[in-house]
Amino acid sequence: MKIDIHTHILPKDIPNWAAKFGYGEFIHLQHDGTKPCCARMMKGDKFFREIEENCWDGAIRIKECDKHQVSQQVLSTIPVLFNYWAQAAHALETSRYFNDHIAEVCSRHPTRFFGLGTVPMQDPELAILEMTRCINELGLKGIEIGTNVNQENLGDKKYFAFFEAAEKLGAAIFVHPWEMMGEAHYQKYWLPWLVGMPAESSRAICSLLFSGTIERLPNLRIAFAHGGGSFPYTFGRIAHGFDCRPDLVAIDNPVHPKNYIGKFYLDALTHDAAALDFIVKLFGEDKICMGTDYPFPLGEDVPGALIESMQYNHEVKAKLLYKNALAWLG
Repeated sequence: MKIDIHTHILPKDIPNWAAKFGYGEFIHLQHDGTKPCCARMMKGDKFFREIEENCWDGAIRIKECDKHQVSQQVLSTIPVLFNYWAQAAHALETSRYFNDHIAEVCSRHPTRFFGLGTVPMQDPELAILEMTRCINELGLKGIEIGTNVNQENLGDKKYFAFFEAAEKLGAAIFVHPWEMMGEAHYQKYWLPWLVGMPAESSRAICSLLFSGTIERLPNLRIAFAHGGGSFPYTFGRIAHGFDCRPDLVAIDNPVHPKNYIGKFYLDALTHDAAALDFIVKLFGEDKICMGTDYPFPLGEDVPGALIESMQYNHEVKAKLLYKNALAWLG
């Protein structure tokens, strides 16, 4: 059995919200008919990316899952659709549209898909309202959020109520990098995706640890994409910084960051056997879940192949391939 906690989906037809709202680079799709299995993602009036039908078609996804023996996928939106930069009421409208679509796909294929919603994090009260709807009305299992909210850290006091509500609702939280720090200054060589994304994940983890958010919410089930980014491999530096400059680091939470290792989840998307083994040993075999970033190029080509290639016993592999995902989803 395999459960993929890191996959992205969007509706085949997306309203042109830029035209409706009169501003912004909202994403919409262009289906020109020359490639019936493809569509052009447009960011406002600019080309962003070409995608294939596995980005929106649940039946196609199931065929590809069957090919690689993936039992279930956890569906979440593409981070460029978070729309945190928009007016909150407009971001709520777009969030509801995407969440309704994910819920519909899950309802049509209930044995193959779990769903995560998206919420307007720029307005925590609206975010809580939509998260509550996602869990209580749509039957989704949790919420996907970005590593920052318009460059504000997730550990900021204004977002604590959101995480507190997630804990009370039993909602799983999946944190995915987006709007990478300083990306406008280093576009060449795809560096925002290769360097910025790992840094963003570490930023989010450190912010939630040092702010005390994780300390105050011990039952919050939270997972971070891409193997936790650069956090695991720079943890020694992070811990040393806490020790040598507590006046700068330990100002909101006096608990050492080592106390939280193994208290949250990472996906296994490291693309490297030594890196995967490192995070399994550091965080524990109960806190790593299979995740592939399907259906995008930076994902794992054959879901679960890296885990299956490891010299782990059957029980450890079972945890990484699906048991830990079930625990995180609740």
